[in-house]
Amino acid sequence: MNLSHWFTEEVAATGTAFSLKITQKLHEEHSDFQHLEIYDTQTFGKLMTIDGCTMVSTRDNFFYHEMMSHPALFLHPNPKRVWIIGGGDCGTLREVLKHPNVEQVVQIDIDERVTRLAEVYFPELCESNKDPRAQLKFIDGIKWVKDALPNSVDLIIVDSTDPVGPAEGLFGERFYRDCVACLSDDGLLVQQSESALLHLKLIGEMREAMKKSGFSHLQTLFFPQCIYPSGWWSATIASKAALTFRQQDCEAKTFDTLYYNADIHHAATAQPEFFKKAFA
Repeated sequence: MNLSHWFTEEVAATGTAFSLKITQKLHEEHSDFQHLEIYDTQTFGKLMTIDGCTMVSTRDNFFYHEMMSHPALFLHPNPKRVWIIGGGDCGTLREVLKHPNVEQVVQIDIDERVTRLAEVYFPELCESNKDPRAQLKFIDGIKWVKDALPNSVDLIIVDSTDPVGPAEGLFGERFYRDCVACLSDDGLLVQQSESALLHLKLIGEMREAMKKSGFSHLQTLFFPQCIYPSGWWSATIASKAALTFRQQDCEAKTFDTLYYNADIHHAATAQPEFFKKAFA
């Protein structure tokens, strides 16, 4: 935060920056894994940053959390067992638990302090933490997946930070092979895949690693995310089999969303021309 009371995330590699007007700093600490800060902003509510990068804000988190959960859940024919790798702010957990057919959700985040701070400063994201279907584990998600038995899970959601530090191993072929091994036959993996505008090379490397690991069907979704670099984000879904969007179930959903619906689902799968040419 500079002397003009702005939080600015500068990304030297892409020559970009994003700023929010700050009213006060609410908290700062170094956990065992990363540097955590909480701010109050003028227009986006609370803001959590990790190692100087924007992670979640009160105002726009619904784009990310809804798109990281509902598209994949409505693609799987009957998702009952879900793992969230990362997701410490618990917003994705809340969205997954809106689905009544889900029987168990295990959230595995290596840094417990992210969740404890979210409980204080983003309580609305943590309102389902006590759901009896939810388990919170503060351990290494990569090891959790590696040690899992075959057919252990229907959907793995990788709700991670950027591919540096603790999250770096979540973007490689070895991790994806372990995911393939423990997913059910209709199982899905969905992972945040950065900005297509700024990180196309990374998306290409992810997609190639997913294919090499045994996933035969890939779909990258696009959605707005104001506080992330470029304001345009993506998630990539990988599966071992072709799956069909359960549109009727989506249209008849019994829970509220702010962004996601059947029309948004279809729109998010539309591929920009440059993206189609890159991965034809």
